Amino acid sequence: MQQAIHSHSIQTQGPGLYEFSRAVNSFVAQTGMSTGLLTVFVRHTSCSLPIQENADPDVQVDLDGFFKRLVPETMDWLAHTLEGPDDMPAHIKAALTQTSIGVPVSEGRPVFGSWQGIYLFEHRRRPHRREIVLHLIGE
Repeated sequence: MQQAIHSHSIQTQGPGLYEFSRAVNSFVAQTGMSTGLLTVFVRHTSCSLPIQENADPDVQVDLDGFFKRLVPETMDWLAHTLEGPDDMPAHIKAALTQTSIGVPVSEGRPVFGSWQGIYLFEHRRRPHRREIVLHLIGE
């Protein structure tokens, strides 16, 4: 059994979905492992990691719009407001989604479906540099 770990940074420009499937595929290929389990983990509390359709960009637009309606910035009852009106809603959105994903690896590639891509889902308005950790265990 082998292990490999890598950090990948994504510079965001505000809310939305940022696909990084190529970076994931490249990392797995560079390890030389053919079978295993890839863990993808984001080291932040105001963004998340969905696997979603990557064929039609309207999917990302609709997902972002849905979460903005589900968790609006106008909740005046929130106690955590020190970091701005978008911060606590971002934490709620991250809590409703996920910050870690396991992806099987077979034949040297992550086993994504035909229309699947992995995304960083930025929930904050201002730009951020987000760090994603990729850890593969396999052979």
